[in-house]
Amino acid sequence: MTPDATPAAPAIRLRGLRKTFGDVVAVDSVDLDIADGEFLTLLGPSGSGKTTVLRMIAGFELPTSGSIELAGRDVSQLPPFRRDVNTVFQDYALFPHLSVAENVEYGLKVKGVSKTDRRSRAAEALAAVRLDGYGARKPAEMSGGQRQRVALARALVNRPKVLLLDEPLGALDLKLREQMQVELKGIQRDVGITFVFVTHDQEEALTMSDRIAVFNAGRIEQVGTASEVYEHPASEFVAGFVGTSNLLRGEASRSVLGLDGVFSVRPEKIRIVDPGAANGEGEHGADGTVSEVVYVGDATRFVVELDAGGSLVALQQNTHTSSSDVAGLRGSRVRLVWRREHEYRVA
Repeated sequence: MTPDATPAAPAIRLRGLRKTFGDVVAVDSVDLDIADGEFLTLLGPSGSGKTTVLRMIAGFELPTSGSIELAGRDVSQLPPFRRDVNTVFQDYALFPHLSVAENVEYGLKVKGVSKTDRRSRAAEALAAVRLDGYGARKPAEMSGGQRQRVALARALVNRPKVLLLDEPLGALDLKLREQMQVELKGIQRDVGITFVFVTHDQEEALTMSDRIAVFNAGRIEQVGTASEVYEHPASEFVAGFVGTSNLLRGEASRSVLGLDGVFSVRPEKIRIVDPGAANGEGEHGADGTVSEVVYVGDATRFVVELDAGGSLVALQQNTHTSSSDVAGLRGSRVRLVWRREHEYRVA
């Protein structure tokens, strides 16, 4: 970039975005920049404001105050059809009587695009979502994951600058949802447009996103890459919502760490050793009693009540153990050990 060059505007810029419904504040002063070509996820529990933000970007809701810019253009008060965005919902809303190709072409037909161009662009969109050769089928002849990709192709065929996705995988079973997470990220990378994805599923967000914006009570608690949000939560809420809540506080943090405050330690960072074992260099540790053992196949979660107060969850891979091996550990005395760089202050 030359000294006089102006940086390109982000694909989406939100400033002071606020939305109220009567006395209820759904979104409260949200500021967010989303880069061109980025896969950004709005993550949070029900009622946190993430879907309302998506609907305001789409134009389905108008902000009470604040601004929405798309590629530097203020679209805050424009209707949806005047914004260069498309939205994919959990309910695919495909026309059952039309073929897959006709479903994808439908929006172009309404816009008056010629039949030849419609067919060409629909074939291109279906190829982008890896459904070449499926154009003649009816939606009822396809699996849930395939129907979701048809809905995605229908949105992509209009060549929007931004694609908004409102919990689009929520209706799929677990195995198919996990498969579609990988496919959707691959599709986004191939087509190169900005994706804004809404979910309450933390694993989904961690799997797919370039960055995650964590919402709570209408505000953004933290924005960062998946590893930043998971490894270095900015607040107690983020530490508890993104991953297992594993916090040392009060007397426990003073006794174990020698510090006041609230600290997060992720379960997989904790080792289980014999009670009373000495800490290694650069380590902290705490003795306690195993109160619960949860076998989940590839790993076991141990809930340990600490002598210093509170409890921690430790995760141990089942490389040489089975459910019968770990079940008898309930009630056992153990010591939990972790490296100091893996504890992170959140309050």
